[in-house]
Amino acid sequence: MSNIAFLRNVFAQHCTAAAIVWNDREWSYGWLLERLDHWKSRLAKEAVAAGAVVSIEADFSPDGVALFLALLEHRCVLVPLTTSVEKQKPEFIEIATVEARCLEQGGDIVIQKTERRAVHPHFETLRQREQAGLILFSSGSTGKSKAAVHDLGLLLEKFKIPKRSLRAIAFLLYDHIGGVNTMLYTLSNAGCMVTVGDRSPDTVLAAVAKYKVELLPTSPTFLNLILLSQAWQRHDLSSLRTITYGTEPMPESTLKRVHSLFPNITLQQTYGLSEVGILRSKSKSSDSLWMRIGGEGFETRIVENLLQIKAQSAMLGYLNAPSPFTEDGWFITGDVVEVDGEYIRVLGRKSEIINVGGEKVYPAEVESILLQMPGVSDVSITGEAHPITGSIVVARVNLATPEPLPAFRRRMRDFCRDRLASYKTPARVEIVDSEQYSARFKKMRRAQHL
Repeated sequence: MSNIAFLRNVFAQHCTAAAIVWNDREWSYGWLLERLDHWKSRLAKEAVAAGAVVSIEADFSPDGVALFLALLEHRCVLVPLTTSVEKQKPEFIEIATVEARCLEQGGDIVIQKTERRAVHPHFETLRQREQAGLILFSSGSTGKSKAAVHDLGLLLEKFKIPKRSLRAIAFLLYDHIGGVNTMLYTLSNAGCMVTVGDRSPDTVLAAVAKYKVELLPTSPTFLNLILLSQAWQRHDLSSLRTITYGTEPMPESTLKRVHSLFPNITLQQTYGLSEVGILRSKSKSSDSLWMRIGGEGFETRIVENLLQIKAQSAMLGYLNAPSPFTEDGWFITGDVVEVDGEYIRVLGRKSEIINVGGEKVYPAEVESILLQMPGVSDVSITGEAHPITGSIVVARVNLATPEPLPAFRRRMRDFCRDRLASYKTPARVEIVDSEQYSARFKKMRRAQHL
């Protein structure tokens, strides 16, 4: 029996409904079903073996989605590589030992064999289970990218239970666990996945308005860009019911502003990791950073203020790093959390905590305060070694309008006086022009020099 039989049934039952919007054109579930069969035949013709490690070097085009599903059904190990990781493709192809490459060229996808042979215990496990695999790479912002290997059969399980059909923006692509989650959720519930040519606030919100999008899954950084650009004033967002946000800590000031502008839209924090998948989550309220996480197939525990997760959908392991699981199977997330009954609040990554004279400083807290300053469009907080206090807090700031550094520094100190403890107030400030977020709209912090 096909490992995506449940998806084929959904597609057949909704063959005239729109499955994907791409380049301002709608593509139906009937078309998707036909192209799934087309790619299944093409893989056989090209002699791509079941269990082969195959890259998909395409974005969320209709054919890219159909091929993703065909490779899944063919029980290959998928390596999605989108334009967001263009410079890292050679490295990722080498790490994954890709045996065949599917490259999108001039509106078509060509299949090229490589001379590699993929041999790894995780691949052998998938072949023995007769399951498709998925390799996802971490962003590598704090070191070398790690390649997480998933059993796609385990990731698919939660999508077999029908839920609400939604029209959703495909914000993250399928080289990210959040993008995979959006795609599989939308398609398994006969929703419509609306793709965008670029991820500027105006382009995304114009698509929301034009295609009556109900769900916008995004990041705190992108929501801040929407606020700065005031793009929300230029588009009809009346169809939007839910905004989900994740991938990084949300500045409380940003959340409050978004909630005040869109009181009728539910703001829901999500939580997931490349290593374990996306957990079910529920925010305490739309303007609260407290959330419940878990759901069927997930267990959580807090050990020394660090969140740990045990998941049925957890990865098999890394291709290029030691196992990160405890002996009893728990994944140590590295996220420091506070607990209030059944709710948790993520304070930040343990690796990013700044120790100033024995006092802990969480970058997200300081960023949230500085983002409230008039004229500040973005900020990132890091630590820097100091001979007396061990570390100092350093702010890299983007300004909406030019301002001399000495004047801004004085204004910042005055602003922070009653809002932050003195040790949390940045001791050094840099004014920068470059963007401080990645292609996935996740804040980039420089490595700490400690």
